[in-house]
Amino acid sequence: MQRIGFIVLPGFQMMSVASLSVFEFANNEVSEPVYDVHLLSETGGSIRNSIGVGVATEPFDGANFDTLLVGGSAVAGAVTPGVIDFLRQAMKQCRRVAATCTGAFALAEAGLLNGRRATTHWHRARELQARFPKVKVEEDRIFIIDGPVWTSAGMTAGIDLALAMVEKDLGADVARAVARKLVVYHRRAGGQSQFSALLELEPKSDRIQSALAYAKRNLATALTVGHLAGAAHLSLRQFSRAFRAETGQSPAKAVEGSTRRSGRAARIRGPSGLESRGQASW
Repeated sequence: MQRIGFIVLPGFQMMSVASLSVFEFANNEVSEPVYDVHLLSETGGSIRNSIGVGVATEPFDGANFDTLLVGGSAVAGAVTPGVIDFLRQAMKQCRRVAATCTGAFALAEAGLLNGRRATTHWHRARELQARFPKVKVEEDRIFIIDGPVWTSAGMTAGIDLALAMVEKDLGADVARAVARKLVVYHRRAGGQSQFSALLELEPKSDRIQSALAYAKRNLATALTVGHLAGAAHLSLRQFSRAFRAETGQSPAKAVEGSTRRSGRAARIRGPSGLESRGQASW
């Protein structure tokens, strides 16, 4: 059985431990439990989170863990020398060490991210880079795996990271089944953008919202206006007119902006099937 340790720091956010549900549901999918999950802290006992709810933790000891994760905290002094020492020892003993959200700052302080690619919540990524220049921060990624060190963006991205761990350990079918039971997408690729330009658009009608949802799911393909119009159940002309009225830009411009943010070349095709680079007005 694989022992999973999750370090909770004082002032941690409850969402950061949501990723542990992935391991719980993975156990339910296989014939016998694979993961043995433990909440850890330096001193043990009750640790209060950012909204004042306490969780019971075990103190650091000599127990070995297959995987050690650390969540973030906005409380000054939450990452103590004891936490740093524990993380450094874990790097020598664990198969993988991971951080969700601003837990990357704890790994960085321990020196575990030096020379490695890493990510964190987009709001704190530039701070991470400024404070730890030896870290190769990629601020627009859902999660990153660099050797035995895993880091994820904020909030729900920890679930994506945990699903990736389950997929590596138990296969894609188990990870897919877990995602389905958790009612989450299986699974956002690590290289997917944290912050899509499409998320900035706020159309009023359900039809245009449906078209945007379709576009988000298919950014890696050569999208056509016909596809988007079909998702909205509108003709090309109706769709183009409605999309521009509700978002202030053409369908091609909207998707091109999103693909540019995620590091891919925009591949938007017009009704004739010819590729556009955003100059078209439809």
